[in-house]
Amino acid sequence: MRPLTEQDIRTSFINCSKGEAKRMWVPRDLDGLPWDDLDFLGWRDPGAPDRSCLVTERQGGLVGVALRFPSSQRGFLHRSMCSLCLTTHRGGGVSLMTARKAGAAGREGNSVGLYMCTDLACSLYVRGRKVPDSGSRFEESLTTQEQIARTTGNLASFLDKLYS
Repeated sequence: MRPLTEQDIRTSFINCSKGEAKRMWVPRDLDGLPWDDLDFLGWRDPGAPDRSCLVTERQGGLVGVALRFPSSQRGFLHRSMCSLCLTTHRGGGVSLMTARKAGAAGREGNSVGLYMCTDLACSLYVRGRKVPDSGSRFEESLTTQEQIARTTGNLASFLDKLYS
């Protein structure tokens, strides 16, 4: 992913108003991020524990999505799998993230949900740059590049649902 500025991020959101995007918390350490290892930029809002965001490149432009997830977490022994990167986590490591749809459907309250890594670090898990709390990922026969392609394909499918 190419490095982004705060302005790039704020103007990319498709499922919130310009005012909401202007007030949204954006990471301050953009210069220090491993951009070459990211398929999308994802973060949690420290001021709103039930809110997170992701921004990705799509069809030559940027698409930002505001997400919500329930604050209640599952028990420590429960394991869940992220639908984007297929990483398994214990406890609250995976959450059902919901996003308002873009346009009129979103203004009417329609939304789409997907189980994602709560920390939105899918790109780093797939590349082995971050290890889940459970200790490791399942061993796969796919190459890292094939796993990256699967993850970005799963994200593209989720984004398609926001437009339909």
